[in-house]
Amino acid sequence: MKSFRKVGLGAALLVLVPFTMASISPAMGDDDSGWYVGANAGQSRAKIDDTRIRDNLMSAGFTTTALKDEDKHFGYKLFGGYQFIKYFALEGGYFDLGRFGFTANTAPPGGLTGQAKLKGEDIDAVGILPFTDKFAAFGRLGYAYTDVKDRFVGYGPVTVANPQRSQNSSNYKYGFGLQYAATSAWGVRAEAERYHVADAVGNKGDIDMYSVGVLYRFGKTHAPVPVAPPAPPPIAATEPPVAPVPEPAPVAPPLPPLRKNVSFSADSLFDFGKETVKPQGKQALQNFATELKGAQFEVITVTGYSDRIGSHEYNMKLSTRRAEAVKAYLVDVGIPEGKITARGADGSNPVTKPEQCKGERRTAELIACLQPDRRVEVEVAASRLERQP
Repeated sequence: MKSFRKVGLGAALLVLVPFTMASISPAMGDDDSGWYVGANAGQSRAKIDDTRIRDNLMSAGFTTTALKDEDKHFGYKLFGGYQFIKYFALEGGYFDLGRFGFTANTAPPGGLTGQAKLKGEDIDAVGILPFTDKFAAFGRLGYAYTDVKDRFVGYGPVTVANPQRSQNSSNYKYGFGLQYAATSAWGVRAEAERYHVADAVGNKGDIDMYSVGVLYRFGKTHAPVPVAPPAPPPIAATEPPVAPVPEPAPVAPPLPPLRKNVSFSADSLFDFGKETVKPQGKQALQNFATELKGAQFEVITVTGYSDRIGSHEYNMKLSTRRAEAVKAYLVDVGIPEGKITARGADGSNPVTKPEQCKGERRTAELIACLQPDRRVEVEVAASRLERQP
């Protein structure tokens, strides 16, 4: 009988099939920051180095008669992250790339099987390129801490010294993908990632994972659309009483109802994208309140309007907060709070015409052109109690 021969673990080198992604050209409001979690699942792929396996067996005195690879497996990952702005986020999580291996038959009759299992944790910087408010491409670059466990079994005259080994290592990874926001809280992803890994005997290669998944954003809900208050009832003028004397004293004519509709430029009241009233804006509101002195208020409606830049959800939130800020200041200068209604409106009621301001990308020229659309309108219905000097 021939003596047993030993085959080194170098026969276990696993190398990934490279992948390519089509280049993605760039095409959300600024209120995109927040925490999120998610999960992906799909297929992991590796390329087994068959040439190296045959060479290792040959160096030990064996000829490879058949070789079968296990180069595909189920993979998944669990992740969480924080999106700082609509273009950038950080993600970290746990991944399991599955297991890969081979089975080799030899002459003299025998065999060798090898298997590698890979899992670990990673952290990525994620760049986001939005096409629309809902659809975007993204790319990631980061580091993965991978735990690799190798196992080899020899049959017949083929034996393996130290058949089980493990290796922990940190290497780079990167990937690309597409995501779609089904709602403000829920989204779906499809992506491809490449993990650079090292096995337990110092060999290095790549593992590709193609996966789809879902993510959930915390604190993202649909705000209800404000309903416009009913129109105020008409204010009827009453006839002044006539003194029952032959020659009544002159009676002053009744004061006409007070109706005012004033539009303030949002840029004069607030900084761009903010809802805090500027000092010069407070002065304009103070002058407006002075004009209303001596009035019995029926209703005051404050409506904030945005331009068409940004998402509907973001514009509704910003215009509502601006209307509430104007209401709060008018209350501070003496107008009864119960008489004031504040609401926000999207950019669907612009002052500008479409042919005036063309384009969709946020540029300085487009922002300046759409300035008339960013405004706060105040409608007042009241009765005069005294004449103004």
